[in-house]
Amino acid sequence: MDIDPQLLDKVQNDNEEFKKLYAEHNVLKQKVVELNKLKFLSGEQELEKKKHQKEKLKAKDRLEQILSEY
Repeated sequence: MDIDPQLLDKVQNDNEEFKKLYAEHNVLKQKVVELNKLKFLSGEQELEKKKHQKEKLKAKDRLEQILSEY
């Protein structure tokens, strides 16, 4: 997600929900990246990856909704 750095700073300072969701989104993104690095995923890892992707998408949608208000 590409966000203007000045806008990002402003929104993070003004909106606690955004700040929390942005951090959560980045953690989820990193978890998905780490799982993608594995050559083979067990069934459990595949489910975990899909769960993280869904949560990441939900967070991204809410982040974009908050950004649209600024």
